[in-house]
Amino acid sequence: MIIDFHIHLSRPEHEHPWVMDWMRSNFSGDLDEFVEQILTPQGIRQYLQANDIDWAVGLAEVSPITTGVADNEYVGKFCAETNRIADPASGPRGRVLPFASINPFIVNDLAAELERLVKTYDFRGIKVYPTYQHHYANDPRMYPLYAKAQELGLPMMVHTGSSVFRGARIKYGDPLLLDDVAIDFPELNILMAHSGRPFWYQQAFWMARRHANVYMEVSGLPAKNLLEYFPRLEELADKVIYGSDWPGNPDLQRNPNAIRALPISEAAKEAILYDNAARILKL
Repeated sequence: MIIDFHIHLSRPEHEHPWVMDWMRSNFSGDLDEFVEQILTPQGIRQYLQANDIDWAVGLAEVSPITTGVADNEYVGKFCAETNRIADPASGPRGRVLPFASINPFIVNDLAAELERLVKTYDFRGIKVYPTYQHHYANDPRMYPLYAKAQELGLPMMVHTGSSVFRGARIKYGDPLLLDDVAIDFPELNILMAHSGRPFWYQQAFWMARRHANVYMEVSGLPAKNLLEYFPRLEELADKVIYGSDWPGNPDLQRNPNAIRALPISEAAKEAILYDNAARILKL
């Protein structure tokens, strides 16, 4: 069983041209046609099922300066329509859970907006984009959002590490900035997207060891290299969560297969691919 904790639901019209240009340069074939075929409710449901994905986290993104805007309304409606499609006889498979993006430079009352999105569209978590929205993760202006997520029992994913996209400011991506947040919101589950890639791996590992509520999310990393980045991966397997970063990584089977090939225990592999995410998402 697999939970993919990191898929983007942005269509080409949601992204800035430089984002699409980079993605096209790293894709073999016609990326626009590929995304067009898959990013419909029926298309994504069938695609996830064909790749043995039981659940996926679908991300909104409101970063108009750097990448683009796939707004919460679009993502909420997309996921609701996707999940209304009947499950196969074997049970739930290929469902998509929406995560909200709330930009502190656009929305004034962050907590109220999150509560509205949960009530209206059943959002199951939030993603914070410091490097793309240009704020520190421990900026006090973000604290009402974190407090509301903690109150509602929602997990929070935070982009950590670098970015190739124009306008991204990498200084905001240090995982250690989440030390304050983890301490001040001890019941808030925090996932470090990309685990500090590529120069903050040690900091991400330390944070996951230090804080009971902090997890490493490994989307965008070549899974075959995980033991190179995190030699003590087995020791911390209950704090590591798989994500693909689709469509930036268009092959949904490559990294799960690579994780299964790692010289770690079967229990660790299952924890990374499914169990940890299922616990956080309360599935």
